[in-house]
Amino acid sequence: MANPLMQENVWLQRQRFEEAEAHYYSVMAGTANNNQGGGSSLSKEITQARQQIQNALNQPGGQGGASPGRIDALEKENRDLKKVTADLKAMILKLESRVGALEKGGKGDAPAAKPAPAAADDDDDDDDIDLFGSEDEDEQAAQAERKAKLLADYAAKKAKKPVLIAKSSVVFDVKP
Repeated sequence: MANPLMQENVWLQRQRFEEAEAHYYSVMAGTANNNQGGGSSLSKEITQARQQIQNALNQPGGQGGASPGRIDALEKENRDLKKVTADLKAMILKLESRVGALEKGGKGDAPAAKPAPAAADDDDDDDDIDLFGSEDEDEQAAQAERKAKLLADYAAKKAKKPVLIAKSSVVFDVKP
């Protein structure tokens, strides 16, 4: 036959189930006391945070996460960047001085080309034979003087001419 208690409507462990339900709701609300852990979850989190802070402060260098090797690398990079910046500044100052000299009409760093003196031949053995009918030495000296005078006149004319400077123009198209 059937079990006689099966039809009975009595809840024998009601107290235990009500305590379990109360504990469940208190855990969900974050106010439950865990007797096994010795405190609430909030106090555990605070304890863990304090421990992490102590660990970070006790690390070598006291930086928490920055290692000395990384700091040295950053300092070296900083020095390199400062050197590059100083080099660029010096280069800009040099260019400004050159542009200023060019605007004043100076020749800047490009001196006028001077004719190189002709190399003297030590072999005078062939001077008595004139195969191509060249002019004599007096005419060559006069021609060299005329050439020097023309070069001097050309250099003076070039010096009077204003030097063309590269210019840039920027046009902004502003629309309402």
